[in-house]
Amino acid sequence: MKVREGLLAGARGFWLAVSGAVTATVLFAFTAISVVLIVLGVGLFTTPLMLKAVRAHANQCRAQALDWSGVRIPVPYGPPPAVRGGFVGRVELCLALLKDRTTWRDAQWLLVEMTGGVLTAILPAVLLVYAVWGPVLAFGVWKPIVNAGGNEWFAFIHITGQTTANMAAGLGLALGVLGLFVNPRLLRFHFGLASAFLRPTRETELARRVDRLTETRYEAVDSSAAELRRIERDLHDGAQARLVAMGMNLGTVEALIERDPAEAKRLLAAARAGTAETLTELRDLVRGIHPPVLAERGLADAVRALALRLPLAVEVDVELAGRAAEPVESAAYFAISEVLTNAAKHSGADRIWLDVRHVEGTLRIAVTDNGRGGADAAGGTGLRGIERRLGAFDGVLAVSSPRGGPTMVTMEIPCALTR
Repeated sequence: MKVREGLLAGARGFWLAVSGAVTATVLFAFTAISVVLIVLGVGLFTTPLMLKAVRAHANQCRAQALDWSGVRIPVPYGPPPAVRGGFVGRVELCLALLKDRTTWRDAQWLLVEMTGGVLTAILPAVLLVYAVWGPVLAFGVWKPIVNAGGNEWFAFIHITGQTTANMAAGLGLALGVLGLFVNPRLLRFHFGLASAFLRPTRETELARRVDRLTETRYEAVDSSAAELRRIERDLHDGAQARLVAMGMNLGTVEALIERDPAEAKRLLAAARAGTAETLTELRDLVRGIHPPVLAERGLADAVRALALRLPLAVEVDVELAGRAAEPVESAAYFAISEVLTNAAKHSGADRIWLDVRHVEGTLRIAVTDNGRGGADAAGGTGLRGIERRLGAFDGVLAVSSPRGGPTMVTMEIPCALTR
């Protein structure tokens, strides 16, 4: 396994070195020329296209960093600026792009990519090449080179005869073995260097977080207002209507209790049954606002109880060393409830896996089912509602649901746990 990873890292490093030397150089040169040509008007049309190509190349680097080395580089780009059409609109677009700090950080990355980035990327491949070239020299290739007057060096070894060629072979094999073990780390270092320029700055992250919190605050207010209207409607149409009916029945009982005791007893029995139904409705309503088991025993037991009520098998794995704040627990509980309900109703699954744990200051929830897949957060109100609910706590929702399944819904909420 180590051999395969080392060889693969060497091949990928060679490809990254070639890409950095060629693609990054071409993009940097053409982008610089395009920006200069803005004063002549030509750059107004070419600059947005070149910057789009630069961002596409940067996004490809982000994808490679994640797939090849597990290095996650967040995307710092905001939504495209809203500009007018025509010549004035082109000017506004170029100005907006040139004022964007990510544009200049991408340019800096291109400079690093075609210089230091090439060196860090080619090193894994060089170690593997040395492993081959050293023994090749030792098997007689050094002779025609030296006899022709060549001054052959292998790393720090000067090849002058068979002895030094054998030393080169030994050094090459040692470097090759070293490369098999360190090449994945060298590749990770290369992507770490890219991450220093391609990831959002702290100022950008804070600005985006403020924008998101501002948006989710309004959504949370709207959701709260809708929830209050739902509670009012449920009380008006359910419990209140039953209480009014019971009051009327009791009034009739009062009038009949002396002249028709049998009818009065029947009405009292109906009133008692109505009382039980009203209490059940009120309990359901309260459970919908904040389940008692959640308040009394915490999120872990609450989601286990929730899983037991589903009509299909749910495997629950919860690892929580304490309790989160009450609003966070409530948001997590109802988000899990919505996802489980959606899976039970629409996925066609016969088994669900629920994983809840607290890692590195974040409550992480994963709900996986073996259904038909095809869930889309943008295509329905259920997942969008969960996204808004989590957004009020700076939480995020991710959905992976290819056609044919499985579906995995991942939720993360930053929070701390208390004992």
